[in-house]
Amino acid sequence: MNIPEDLKYTKEHEWIRVEGNIGTVGITDFAQSELGDIVFVDLNKNKTEVKQGEVFGTVEAVKTVSDLFAPVSGKIIEFNTNLEINAEVVNKDPYGEGWMIKIELTNPAELDSLLDANGYKALIGK
Repeated sequence: MNIPEDLKYTKEHEWIRVEGNIGTVGITDFAQSELGDIVFVDLNKNKTEVKQGEVFGTVEAVKTVSDLFAPVSGKIIEFNTNLEINAEVVNKDPYGEGWMIKIELTNPAELDSLLDANGYKALIGK
């Protein structure tokens, strides 16, 4: 199970990598393995801003559909449109090519409420 040390995590299994005031968001390796084969990623492109904990899309797998929750508040500045035609990349590379959105953070202090790698490992029992 890959749980990078340089990321922050939500209890709903999203991750965020922050560079400057931009956060790249996706789902964790644990989440994609629990979901199984991902067949569709639906990112709400009508949404230009999100609040922490708000749904910004869904992931559809063979077994189930799961909501995607914003780990922080901010302005959505980019959607990974590659996922529209290549959703399975989330299974193959959840922390790289499988990213979902990029958010310009409006309240960086919200990062303090997220889990670090050790906290996430404890959450999932690893």
